[in-house]
Amino acid sequence: MADLLNVKNLYVSVEDKEILHGINLTVNRGETHVLMGPNGAGKSTLGNALMGNPQYFVTKGQIFFDGKDITKEPTDVRANAGMFLSFQNPLEVPGITLGNFIRSALERKTGQHIRLWDFKKEMKGAMELLNMDPSYADRDLNVGFSGGEKKKAEILQLLMLKPSLAILDETDSGLDVDAVRTVSKGVEEYQKSKDGALIIITHSTRILESLKVDKTHVIVNGSMRAEGGAEMVDEINEKGFEEYLK
Repeated sequence: MADLLNVKNLYVSVEDKEILHGINLTVNRGETHVLMGPNGAGKSTLGNALMGNPQYFVTKGQIFFDGKDITKEPTDVRANAGMFLSFQNPLEVPGITLGNFIRSALERKTGQHIRLWDFKKEMKGAMELLNMDPSYADRDLNVGFSGGEKKKAEILQLLMLKPSLAILDETDSGLDVDAVRTVSKGVEEYQKSKDGALIIITHSTRILESLKVDKTHVIVNGSMRAEGGAEMVDEINEKGFEEYLK
């Protein structure tokens, strides 16, 4: 199985402060990886660096995606190549509806015009899966959305855009039990694509309960402290991160 993402000895700084120290990570197509660790460990920094956020400066190391060195590529190039990042706190974007935003992103990714009827039909099915009111498609992106609806809108984008690699950053943060189940259902639907890979960044385990996890990684103080299989999720859920802080 060919590597989809290969991160080699990655060092990342924010405002001249080094946050990540020599991170190595390999993700194959179809795999689901979980990044866990205490607050402030560097999990979100890694997600933003992978996606090319210019506020996160790679000082050393390389990021390869689908066989190409993307270390210096801007965010839009990475997105068009098939990378996707959901945010802890999705931004409100007045002036463009959720539906138009997703359709424009799809057309840019594929380079083809998408028939409105076909688009609406597919989005309707995805919104039903996520228990989203269809009227949200015609509302400005995230404007006036509750926290739960913003997270659902992120997963809706995931299902519609079908990226090769999805990085979900604290998607379950601030959600009640029912909303977590709904979001997990959407992520589980994405997992059915055997080529699509996931990196789930979380310090909780709620969103993982119904998902198939292949590998677990623990980041502490900007370094990869431990790696293992799905069983590590249960161990962390039971014992916390104490043994990794030593």
